[in-house]
Amino acid sequence: MMKGFLNRDRFLNILENVNHWDIIIIGGGSTGLGIALDSASRGYKTLLLEQSDFSKGTSSRSTKLVHGGIRYLAQGNIKLVYEALQERGLLLKNAPHLVKKQKFIIPIFSWKMGLLYWTGLKLYEWLSGSLSFGKSKFISKNETIKNFPEIKTNKLKGGILYYDGQFDDARLAINLAQTCVQQGGILLNYFQVKNLIKKVGNKISGVVAYDLETKKKYSIYSKIVINATGVFSDSISRMDESECPILIKPSQGTHIVLNKSFFSSSNAVVIPKTSDGRILFCVPWYDHVLVGTTDTFLEKSVLEPKPLEEEIDFILQTFNKYFVFNPKKSDILSAFSGLRPLFVPNNYSSTTKTKDISRSHKLMISPSGLISIIGGKWTTYRKMSEYAVNKAVEIGKLNKRPSVTKNIKIYGSNSLYQSQNYHWKKYGEDEYHIKKLIEENPLLGTPLISQDSSYYYCTEAEVIWMVRYEMARTIEDVLARRFRLLFLNAKKAIDIAPRVASLMAKELSRDEKWEKSQIADFKELAMRYYYPVV
Repeated sequence: MMKGFLNRDRFLNILENVNHWDIIIIGGGSTGLGIALDSASRGYKTLLLEQSDFSKGTSSRSTKLVHGGIRYLAQGNIKLVYEALQERGLLLKNAPHLVKKQKFIIPIFSWKMGLLYWTGLKLYEWLSGSLSFGKSKFISKNETIKNFPEIKTNKLKGGILYYDGQFDDARLAINLAQTCVQQGGILLNYFQVKNLIKKVGNKISGVVAYDLETKKKYSIYSKIVINATGVFSDSISRMDESECPILIKPSQGTHIVLNKSFFSSSNAVVIPKTSDGRILFCVPWYDHVLVGTTDTFLEKSVLEPKPLEEEIDFILQTFNKYFVFNPKKSDILSAFSGLRPLFVPNNYSSTTKTKDISRSHKLMISPSGLISIIGGKWTTYRKMSEYAVNKAVEIGKLNKRPSVTKNIKIYGSNSLYQSQNYHWKKYGEDEYHIKKLIEENPLLGTPLISQDSSYYYCTEAEVIWMVRYEMARTIEDVLARRFRLLFLNAKKAIDIAPRVASLMAKELSRDEKWEKSQIADFKELAMRYYYPVV
């Protein structure tokens, strides 16, 4: 077996035979996976536990941007922008199969605002230094229209072109898990932490965890435990201290996905100041257009957040204000929400807007030694992970070893296998292995969907691969995160769910009851994304 393949049975066997770990990470989103990779690559015995699937929560629901955050400049958060721009450059270098340079254009309707944006983008470009993605420049009204044929031209003065990054968030999460395994780490999905183990002196010495598949309970010991559960951080903190104050305020970000007929450009648009002061992005993504995001305070965190009516209305109204083709709710192919784990500042009040709360991460150490990392953003996952492991080494009194993740190539990035084919590029070197499966059994080359669009093309072999070597355990794991169909077209995802269930059942040795249950569960979930009938 190639090092880096994800195999749950093998990982369970290792768990049974290891008495003590150096570091246990709770949470399998971008931060948790980054910490696991940083820890394992330094040579520490590393175990990550995720209650659902890797990146099930916030980390698969982003705007698909690898960016410094132009709006943070307006907040004066130069340090965060600088750090994010440096990490953006490293991501392009280390994961070129998933991260790409993307042109963005800000349409200008006022010369005064245009000058302000141009100045900000020049600073943005300067901060990126040698890792710059390209020079920003002013473009004429005609050139702006040429780039965006659907844009409304009334009062349009021109545009400012700049460069940022784009990626597939959930696929990067899977590749981070694979890279961690290459470095000797162990990861288990569908493994829920139920409690923390404490020794004399009230110091944390491990976790009590439950395998949701086998229904078996484990007591797992370690020198340090890191809480990287994002919006669920408070629930882990309360296992440590029952009276722990609420530190997380979830902010919901909603996106809608439309057919590219509404937005045909290969370039992205930034609407820098909407009616309520938020930024709105229109980003081409897998032959569709992704429009978002919102920023709405919620009272509690949930694993499967649902777009609010007012969020959908806001996105459509803002899009329709700038573009000639006006989509309706019935045109939405998929709508999804993610929750940002915003750290509540001391001066927080009920009138504070989410856009005014910093996206910088916070690292906290409880008296028992529990390390909690809160906030941050996808682009800076690596730097956040480095900080967290440095602190873990200190608290757990581990042998000091420097972080090496700056120069670690992410699984799939081997340049010898870099396909330029739209569909296969995301697999990196695994394209070779998947096509080998088809060679051995040509029937596995059968597409799941008969559709002209290059993105809707997905073969049965890929489903087999995702189950066998990427630890997909449910239809949702396949269709939401490994093949992004649920996020692109919920109805089509529902249509092919029975075929995916049949392939998975055979591969996982599941019975007909499991198949039927999976199909029913997935359909119920997918209807939350299929906005026109909600």
